[in-house]
Amino acid sequence: MLSQSAARWLQRHGIHYGWLVAGITFLTMLTMSAALGLPGAMLQPLSKEFGWTTDQISTALALRFALFGLMGPFAAVLMERWGLRAVMCLGLALVGTGMALVTLASQLWQLFVLWSLLLGLGTGLTALVLGAVVANRWFVARRGLVVGLLTASAATGQLAFLPFAAWMIEHWGWRSAIAPIFIACAAVGMLALAFVRNRPSDLGLAAYGDTAPAAATPAPPAPPAMAMNFATPFKALAEASRSGTFWILFATFFICGLSTNGLLQTHFISLCADNGMGAVPAASVLAMMGAFDFVGTVLSGWLSDRYDNRKLLFWYYGLRGLSLFWLPHSEFTFYGLGLFAMFYGLDWIATVPPTVKLAGATFGPQKVGLVFGWIFAAHQIGAAVAAWGAGLTRTLLLTYTPALYAAGAACLLAAGLVLLIQRPARPAKAVAQPV
Repeated sequence: MLSQSAARWLQRHGIHYGWLVAGITFLTMLTMSAALGLPGAMLQPLSKEFGWTTDQISTALALRFALFGLMGPFAAVLMERWGLRAVMCLGLALVGTGMALVTLASQLWQLFVLWSLLLGLGTGLTALVLGAVVANRWFVARRGLVVGLLTASAATGQLAFLPFAAWMIEHWGWRSAIAPIFIACAAVGMLALAFVRNRPSDLGLAAYGDTAPAAATPAPPAPPAMAMNFATPFKALAEASRSGTFWILFATFFICGLSTNGLLQTHFISLCADNGMGAVPAASVLAMMGAFDFVGTVLSGWLSDRYDNRKLLFWYYGLRGLSLFWLPHSEFTFYGLGLFAMFYGLDWIATVPPTVKLAGATFGPQKVGLVFGWIFAAHQIGAAVAAWGAGLTRTLLLTYTPALYAAGAACLLAAGLVLLIQRPARPAKAVAQPV
């Protein structure tokens, strides 16, 4: 098998196979997040071609966010029952199909089927829960860094592809921007099919950083996985709901989605157009946010292994709230928006590594995928509320400013809430490992 040959080759070069699995997961999440972010560049082209209002299109995008999030806990079940490879390939197939067929759409209900249903379900299968599961299964050491890298791919894919997509839409029409996403889904799906395996024990390996004594024989099988069925997520929710930490993480992640994906990812290009900035320059500002986000989220993963995660979240939410208050006063010049992109982009989703770490410390590595799935569902419900609410604000009041102020105030509330979490016990320092 290709995976066994690759594992032997990597082992000879001192590289753990977990890094290959993490790399393919990175590409999967990058592709899926690019597909999730692309409709934000199409609000105005779709409105002009079909006469749909901003709030009508935003409703379809809001349902996509809701399904994207609500799939999280059940994606964890499917990963346990079918394996990582099958879930990743299924998600990529659903998204590639939905994006390809939307080029033939001419009715609003078709947009709901393809972008709300197929895109929501497909991306939900490979959302941040996938990154959390891969990090917890394949890594003991550097787990926070891996979560940071995989999380960064999610935001960077949404933002970095948009300038190119906006340029394609401007020159060749909105349908042309679908092609790169479809090709990427097919290519990454083949990589996942060839190389992704469910657990290190499938290849006779221990997880990266596992400090168990080495044996002369291949690594023993991992402990049996939790028995899961589709009632398991609800049982996990019932158990987690007895914890105050869960509800604080649930509420703050709702605010995280409210102030990122649903608001700016969906409406930023339209917001800039209302203030006289073209689609390509506006998408370039989003790409700038993506670059800062990549740095900020990876750094957040590194910091989350070393510092109090509650204090990190306090600063992330607080700075994000202040930057949202600043945005309506930036005058929408490239330089004013550049200042916003720097502060806002650095913590676009830098909140994820500390949130995953706090969830793992509270509920344990076996349950963290399920529990974080529900926390992530809150994130996407918040995104759905913002996508719909900001579109409604734009339609009724002809401005996005109230939505920006509301999101900024919510971020300041989240900054206060995270300090109410009890400080988890400090984990023992991991032994340094070769790459």
